[in-house]
Parts: sequence; structure tokens; C-alpha cells
Amino acid sequence: MNTIQHSLDLPLRTKIRLSEIERLIRKHRIIVPPPSRRTLIAMCEDGTFETAKRTSPSQSWLVYEDSFLDWLRRMDSD
Repeated sequence: MNTIQHSLDLPLRTKIRLSEIERLIRKHRIIVPPPSRRTLIAMCEDGTFETAKRTSPSQSWLVYEDSFLDWLRRMDSD
């Protein structure tokens, strides 16, 4: 029990799959027309979205939620 309690005290950052970000952009009409999947991947690669480390190229992109929300705030403030 003590070991589990200590491991749950880690400060974890929520991650969102890139497909979910794509869905949120479409659903809430954040950008119309929505960016393509390739554009979103490019945003992951260039550091616009902070992503979790990928162990293989076939692994899906995981974007940190706070990074996505910061991007939304920056877009809204411009």
C-alpha cells in the first residue's frame, strides 16, 4: 500500500491523443476550416505542441493538455 501511495504522488501531466485534438478543433470550431492531420503533426514536430516521447514512428502522437490549452490562449490573444 505504501509503495502505491508514493507512486500516485507523482506530478503527472495529462496527455491527449492527436486524434482527440483534431476532434475538439472540429467540434468547437476553433479554426475553420480545421487544420489537416499533416499540419497538426508538423505542429508536434516543430514544438508548437509539447508531446510525450515516442518510442517508435508508428506510435500515435500524445500531446500534453496544458500545451494544447496554451496554444489556444495564444491564438485567442493575437
